[in-house]
Amino acid sequence: MLEGKELLEKAKLLSKKSEDEIAKGCGYVGPSGRILRKSFYRALIEAKGYKLGNGRQGKIGNRASRGRQTEFKTKVHGNGNLLIGHAYTKKLGLEPGQEFKIDLKKDSKTIYLIPLN
Repeated sequence: MLEGKELLEKAKLLSKKSEDEIAKGCGYVGPSGRILRKSFYRALIEAKGYKLGNGRQGKIGNRASRGRQTEFKTKVHGNGNLLIGHAYTKKLGLEPGQEFKIDLKKDSKTIYLIPLN
């Protein structure tokens, strides 16, 4: 993601394009491909010389610097899938491609993931 003078120069070069294309061209795209508009606009404002707060005034703690917090709960989605997010796999140190055996305990409705190999 570009910042400062580099961001302003690249945005100016792309000024004939749509806002989304400018943001994308400056690197403001998340891992899922979603355009990070708020981050892009904040970076533009700061590149112009305006200092912004953390955007969380009035909230308890500085949650903005910690990101989304794990709640240790999930729910079954409408399509029947059960999602375990990145934060949990990261906490366990799991790597992409690792395989697990799924062990179900019907009486306690418990799911165990048992690493293979």
